[in-house]
Amino acid sequence: MAKKKLQLAHKLFSTMLSLLLHAARRPTTSHPPPPPPHHPAVLRRGAPPPPSPSTATLVVDVDSALLRSSDPFPYFMLVALEAGGFLRGLLLLLLYPLLRCCLGAAAGARAMAAVAFCGLRAGGRFRAGRAVLPKWFLEDVAAEGMEAVRAARAAGARVVGVTGLLPRVMVDAFLGEYLGVDEVVGREMVVRWGFYTGIMEEEEEEKVVMAAAAEEEKEKGVVVGFAGSLEFLDRPISRCCKEIFVVSPEEKRRWRPLPTDKYPKPVVFHDGRLAFRPTPAATVAMFAWLPLGIALGAARLAVALTVPYRYSTPILAATGMSWRLKGARPALPAGGRGQLFVCNHRTLIDPVYVSVALDRQVRAVSYSLSRLSELISPIGRTVRLTRDRRGDGTVMARLLDAGHLVVVCPEGTTCREPYLLRFSPLFTELSDDVVPVGVAVETSMFYATTAGGLKCFDPLYYMVNPRMCYTVQFLDRVDTSAVRAGAAPSTDMANLVQRKMGDALGYGCTMLTRKDKYLMLAGNDGIVDGRSTDGAAGTGAAETKKKST
Repeated sequence: MAKKKLQLAHKLFSTMLSLLLHAARRPTTSHPPPPPPHHPAVLRRGAPPPPSPSTATLVVDVDSALLRSSDPFPYFMLVALEAGGFLRGLLLLLLYPLLRCCLGAAAGARAMAAVAFCGLRAGGRFRAGRAVLPKWFLEDVAAEGMEAVRAARAAGARVVGVTGLLPRVMVDAFLGEYLGVDEVVGREMVVRWGFYTGIMEEEEEEKVVMAAAAEEEKEKGVVVGFAGSLEFLDRPISRCCKEIFVVSPEEKRRWRPLPTDKYPKPVVFHDGRLAFRPTPAATVAMFAWLPLGIALGAARLAVALTVPYRYSTPILAATGMSWRLKGARPALPAGGRGQLFVCNHRTLIDPVYVSVALDRQVRAVSYSLSRLSELISPIGRTVRLTRDRRGDGTVMARLLDAGHLVVVCPEGTTCREPYLLRFSPLFTELSDDVVPVGVAVETSMFYATTAGGLKCFDPLYYMVNPRMCYTVQFLDRVDTSAVRAGAAPSTDMANLVQRKMGDALGYGCTMLTRKDKYLMLAGNDGIVDGRSTDGAAGTGAAETKKKST
């Protein structure tokens, strides 16, 4: 009897241990489990087919049916770093393992939102949600999920985006401006005295459900749901759906990222310092690199300021700060009038690398440049523009008459993405020929441009990168004498130079301007010191004079 009791106790202990180690392992099935009792929806497996004429609304679960990743940490880290700073980002990173282990997905998202948002100013539209996050959301969109949204819009159905993990202020601009979603349902961030408290309040989904039901009754259509998790069924808005399509985890793992050329709206402008997606591992690597990066950046800056180019270039390349010349250098004038170089604008140090590639002293012109950037420039003093067309043209013509090599960036502002902004035509009226210069820059950790931050730190962020590379390409000369003779419009010639540069770089040409960029990213027109804009608004550059070799 004692032996039997011992065997029974052993079996019970083994069973309990097995349950602890292998619990919650659900059997795989080819069909989704049945919906909860009294739920009106019919569940179906996979992505929804093209909507029928009876479909009035498609309700999409953004967290599970549109985005490929299920972890919201990178998006909260972007808010913490870009809107709050490095200390806030470090706090979120240190708390993340605890939140991941002790809290569920929903509770963990609320805790991360508290860390990322608490104390941030809430005036106006949330800048990070409009200027920073859309690029990273689009890179995370699944092609299969986007196809369902695109098919619904093509059929004339309303599209409602639902998010349970991310606050509405983070996804509003992405869903509305880039994906064309008609309505966004999500939790709002509580605001007190003009600041975010970090608390997410519940969206009144019942009102949304009633509105959807009224729309359905009005149009006699069907509301279809699309989700990647059965947790969607717990949300009140799911009760207005007649059908709900649920994607299994196995299917979702096979989803592909949305190709760039399939974006509903191209990402021409975006802001923020991070040049990588801040996953937990990547964020740890960034914070581990920062102390070494700051020291290395200071050493790079010291070498760039004190050592001639012919010696500093290989030294800097050994530290990861390299450049390359694509093609051949142009023939330079031996005397007389100088040469005008027309360069696309990627960062403030574009003219520095044009000067390095030419191995000659250059003069560059700029509308606005911080004193710090001017002090640490290895090519010296900047020739400043005033946005007065006549005066700026006179200044640049005087430099050319003096025999200088002049670098001008007619876009008037930087653009990170593979696009060219509209070229101001002033440069076509200054010389009989111009040399287009295409520049491309690769960075691994930080962008060296900003629209809403402190521009004086732009060169410093570039120096801190673990690895970066500039590519300089001199194109064939373009004869602009017809403009000076009055035989061709200056705008047509500027567009011609833009197209030649775009073809060489593989960039798209746009008619967007500096003002368009700053209105979108910073909420202003980019004017500094209250000066007005005119036709010279696109005539910007970066820095000037080159140190002697």
